[in-house]
Amino acid sequence: MKLFKILYLLFLTVSTINAQGRFDEVEVVTTKVTNELYMLQGAGGNIAILTGDDGVLMVDSQFADLSEKNKAAIKKLSDHKVNFLINTHWHGDHTGGNEAFAEDGAIIVAHQNVKNRLSKDELIQAFSREIKAKPKGFWPVISYNEDMQLHFNEEEVILIHVHNAHTDGDGLVYFADRNVLHMGDTYFQGKFPFIDLSTGGSVDGLIEAVQAAMMLCDTETIIIPGHGALSDKKELFEYYTMLVTMKHRVMTAIVEGKTVDDIKTMGLDEGYEAWGTGFISSEKMLDQIWTDYNREE
Repeated sequence: MKLFKILYLLFLTVSTINAQGRFDEVEVVTTKVTNELYMLQGAGGNIAILTGDDGVLMVDSQFADLSEKNKAAIKKLSDHKVNFLINTHWHGDHTGGNEAFAEDGAIIVAHQNVKNRLSKDELIQAFSREIKAKPKGFWPVISYNEDMQLHFNEEEVILIHVHNAHTDGDGLVYFADRNVLHMGDTYFQGKFPFIDLSTGGSVDGLIEAVQAAMMLCDTETIIIPGHGALSDKKELFEYYTMLVTMKHRVMTAIVEGKTVDDIKTMGLDEGYEAWGTGFISSEKMLDQIWTDYNREE
């Protein structure tokens, strides 16, 4: 558990002291998704970049210390600076660069709960980790509650709020004309997800978010996950099946009177052992599900 908390700290927050050497070696890799749409991968959440005559639209901004590297990568794709920056949720590995891009003129767009979370102190209870409120430069200038559309670079960009999934402020970003869907951290490709129960996340909400995403997708849809490689509907369905299966196994154990310590020794990850080799271990995944369904109303 101690090791896991350390890994989480590295994954979700940036400390000036600890980040110094770690980000020096990070290389930002650009992958072309489709015409004028790209994915940037460095450290933290996957970034989407839409270029065109209107300028640049960006989805998520990774860690603050990677902002200059990300700006350099974007400059290779477009002569324009970022006009719009959409956040899929509030976590620091997706919003850490907000201020740096806002200072260059980017308008930040996100669900209202992203602003609510960024503007005050938060406690990630699973790791006893306090996240301090961010200055106004990190906050969205435009916020939405259920859904929203941006018309930019001859693209209809649809923002869809999914309730109480990874957090309480998750937004799917669908590039309708290019049939590309950025799912933020409602989708960890090929791995168990982190469900932030302390800031509105839930197992049922995550499952419903994936169901909503699958309704948007067809066999040709390209999916950008919050973490992992470019994906498709087939892999997303495998992720959905895993979530439903793991929930069913834990719920059955709860009905049988098993404790959280019991379920961690029952082999309930059978068939999904490889999914626990990422940020969230099999033990932690079981713990998240058990905790969610044993919370006091």
